[in-house]
Amino acid sequence: MAKNRILIAEDDPYIAETVGVHLELSGYDHTILHDGLAVAAHLGDDHAYDLALLDVMLPGLDGFSLMEHLQKYGIPALYLTAKADVSSRVRGLRLGAEDYLVKPFEMIELLVRMEKILERTGKRNRKLQYRDIEIDTENRIVTRGGAPVALQPLEFDLFAMLVRFKNCTLSRDRLLNEIWGVEYLGVRTVDTHIAMLRKKLGLESGIVAVTKIGYRLED
Repeated sequence: MAKNRILIAEDDPYIAETVGVHLELSGYDHTILHDGLAVAAHLGDDHAYDLALLDVMLPGLDGFSLMEHLQKYGIPALYLTAKADVSSRVRGLRLGAEDYLVKPFEMIELLVRMEKILERTGKRNRKLQYRDIEIDTENRIVTRGGAPVALQPLEFDLFAMLVRFKNCTLSRDRLLNEIWGVEYLGVRTVDTHIAMLRKKLGLESGIVAVTKIGYRLED
């Protein structure tokens, strides 16, 4: 199953590798480059990317200057930068960036923002897979080992979110906000739906409870 391809342009090796590891765990393919000129040259040979994560202060060619190269190939961009001033944010957005995230940031926030961009630009994968379970998000169909599994609408949305952010801990509050759109239902709402998913999909060991926080779907 094809994965979304992400280009990471970041001159800090630690940040680049950390982001790359989390993207891989979440089911993305990625390429890391540390220099703006290298990014521009690379795009001439390979521009089949669904999203670019750009540092602003890249050597060679800065992130702002790279926007025209990305736009040439229709690649949306999300800035990851330490430049927190309003003028830099406004400049990046006016140049055409989809979003702007200031360092340091939580990895789950980056992943959520990426998903929103991929959805908005029509590049998000419509089919997901976890072990022997396939999810057709367009037709809202779940199969396990080729056999259909009947999920209620909220169960479907909850499981799809767990798969999209697999290996990441999702708090109950975030799940409530993203799936139900409210925060006042209480944690038992999430717990009840998780219990049903475990039972219907045989994921007693796959969906892990994180004490006092929420849940994580593990490979």
